[in-house]
Amino acid sequence: MSRLPVIVSFGGYNAAGRSSFHQGYQRTVIDSLPKETQQETIAGLAVMMGRVRYVDGQYVNVDGQTLSLCDVSDQYRQEVLDNTLVRKIGREYFDVDAIPTHQKLSLSQVSGHAISFELSKRQLPNPVPVEWQVSEVNDNTVSVSIQTSTEHADPNIMLQTSYCSAVQSAGQLPTGFDPAALYQSRFHPRGLQLSIIGASDAVNAMGVDWEVIVDRLPPDQIGVYSTSAMSQLDEYGNGGLLKSRLRGERVSTKHLAFGFTSMPTDFINAYVLGSLGATGSVAGACASFLYNLQLGMEDIRSGRRRVVMVGSSEAPITPEIIDGYATMSALATDEKLRRLDGTDTPDHRRASRPFGDNCGFTLAESTQQVILMDDELAIELGATIHGSVLDVFTNADGYKKSISSPGPGNYLTLVKAVASASRLLGEKAVTERSFIQAHGSSTPQNRVTESAIFDRVAKAFDIKRWPLAAVKAYVGHSLAAASGDQLISSLGVFKHGIIPGIKTLDKPADDVLHGRLAISNKDQVCDAAPEVAFLNSKGFGGNNATASILSPQRTLRMLETRYGKEIMVSYYERNGEVAKKSAEYNAAVLQGDYRIRYGFGRNMIDEKAIEIDKTMIRVPGYGQAIDLTNENIYKDMIDK
Repeated sequence: MSRLPVIVSFGGYNAAGRSSFHQGYQRTVIDSLPKETQQETIAGLAVMMGRVRYVDGQYVNVDGQTLSLCDVSDQYRQEVLDNTLVRKIGREYFDVDAIPTHQKLSLSQVSGHAISFELSKRQLPNPVPVEWQVSEVNDNTVSVSIQTSTEHADPNIMLQTSYCSAVQSAGQLPTGFDPAALYQSRFHPRGLQLSIIGASDAVNAMGVDWEVIVDRLPPDQIGVYSTSAMSQLDEYGNGGLLKSRLRGERVSTKHLAFGFTSMPTDFINAYVLGSLGATGSVAGACASFLYNLQLGMEDIRSGRRRVVMVGSSEAPITPEIIDGYATMSALATDEKLRRLDGTDTPDHRRASRPFGDNCGFTLAESTQQVILMDDELAIELGATIHGSVLDVFTNADGYKKSISSPGPGNYLTLVKAVASASRLLGEKAVTERSFIQAHGSSTPQNRVTESAIFDRVAKAFDIKRWPLAAVKAYVGHSLAAASGDQLISSLGVFKHGIIPGIKTLDKPADDVLHGRLAISNKDQVCDAAPEVAFLNSKGFGGNNATASILSPQRTLRMLETRYGKEIMVSYYERNGEVAKKSAEYNAAVLQGDYRIRYGFGRNMIDEKAIEIDKTMIRVPGYGQAIDLTNENIYKDMIDK
């Protein structure tokens, strides 16, 4: 009997805010929510952004004035809305109008005469350039003469200058929210900071103490699969590794180690969970989250693992990454946005326009983490079930001309996902109670190719008006974490029954095939509760993935069929306590208490205390031993 991978918790942060308890999702549909929920969402973001604090049961602003929830919402609403989602890159990242660079200057073109100057002996380069003539001035100083007219030397110097970035918009964390300030984050690249706080959010939101899980399971029945696609390219990771020597600085001991794409997993294992279980990081470009979700799903289905954390973290808002994608003509530049709108001022808020008249995608930072359990363990623990993973399909594109262009692989992934859901749930669940979370990168090529796929699949399965969402319109394209953003948004749709409209659109572009798609720039309130979401992802290099995610309502109905009403009644009783504990955490975070789990060097295992014999291995701190007597699956191939 296959175990069902159920989603028992989720957490993270992106441009919409915190993921757990649907806070970030609620920011994307803020105007469609009840007034009280709107106020809670705005106040939570205002606290996150440091505009107000929660002290002794009251909100307090920076001037020390006490405010009610209503006051906070009224006074800070517009500021919160303006400083979340996609917007102009803030100075806390870098000055987009004056990014430091160097300009090469050939001295032979400056003058036909020798150039002379004096400098300290300690500043002399080693070795001295051949075109330099050095003479001693005194014990500490030398005189240098560079002959620029020699036939064999063309000396160059690098002048410090700056340039204005052609791309000035990105999906950034809410302004004022600093992950580094939440724990002892010394020299951690920003992407790894995000991993720590995102995983902490997911663990704390679960409502089941992690230590309870550790005590119940052998260590090898827990897994973590998380990654980044771009590695850590800021100055504390590979960016510093590559730039230090060129800037006349030393490479640190941490630059290379922190730069690995597997570091999000490694940080979660070492500092958040203290896990000894399975570990892995599959990088599939922009589909990376779904590639790792597939690993977690298969682990739980097969029984190899009973609890798996799946996630991705990406922090690509750096001048170098922006420069790289902009040079490929992949990003929405200010010039393209101005031409698109026929204005002199680029609309950074609407830089990402999936399926509309668009001009490129918009980079974003994000961390998204979900915790999967097998259905049996979730029932035993009373864990809250937010949905389940039905299937994840991945396919490549075959032979290609351009490695970055889309190809046929996505037809395979989407068709298999829809067919699988139709067989399990029945055709009506797909034709009447499903929706798509499109990759929706906001490039002209994507809007044509992806809408064509959706149109053909809808026709094949007789879907008349397939609701379509594109979360990148709000939070931008977070690369490895992008499908994690889609999943978190889908869980919000299951909770509230509202599919976020693509509000950056005026209308679908003329070349978008949308006769069978419901594309709207307004939030769509679902007539019937959605039962399945299809997450579609297309990555550079031909990394295609589609996942089918079942709603919590449909998942619970399936579990009742499997376990019976009596067991489910007992489950709901246990879940009451779990939900209460989860709600306590949510209340604390809304008030600014993030409860970050960061166990640097804590509870380290004494390797000498590990017990080993022929049948088991027992690790101190874990309640259950690892069984070494598993049946040999190849026993029929062994000579007796």
